[in-house]
Amino acid sequence: MTTIPLAVDAIHCLDTTLAKQTIASCQSTSGWANRSPDFDFAIDYPREATDPRELSEIPEVRLWFVRLDAQVPYLPLLLDWKSGELGRYVAMLVPHQFHPTEGIQYNPEALEIWVMHRVFTLHDWLASQGMEGRGRIKAMTQMLGYELEDAFFDRSPRAVVGSAIATSGELQGELGNRR
Repeated sequence: MTTIPLAVDAIHCLDTTLAKQTIASCQSTSGWANRSPDFDFAIDYPREATDPRELSEIPEVRLWFVRLDAQVPYLPLLLDWKSGELGRYVAMLVPHQFHPTEGIQYNPEALEIWVMHRVFTLHDWLASQGMEGRGRIKAMTQMLGYELEDAFFDRSPRAVVGSAIATSGELQGELGNRR
């Protein structure tokens, strides 16, 4: 497990240098894409004792993660999914609410859009790196409650572009059944 520390100064300056350096050190290790996901974040963002917000509800923290996500779009593949880090990461990027007993409740439409955007981004990025990532991408979507069909990856690039502008109902069909 590699913990990426995130200090308040880095958040306020939108400085992602330490995170990118930590991730890059993993990339320089041969076979990094086949490793088990093992990154998490230790966020140091002081709040008043009366502030009930979760870290993902603080605009400055969310903005830092939006910046990192733009710079390292494949980061979800490297996070420690089993500890819940993928869910926390997605909460930084997708509108949501917290439910006392059920935890994070994502906005369904926003999550669908994020999932499809990430599937396309990761599939293209992995292909550009000469790596097969279908299984990892499918596992990631399953962690978020979606079942991605194998046939989805077998479509021509032209058909995939067409499906990107599908209506929400068609998009739901592309993703398969939501758990």
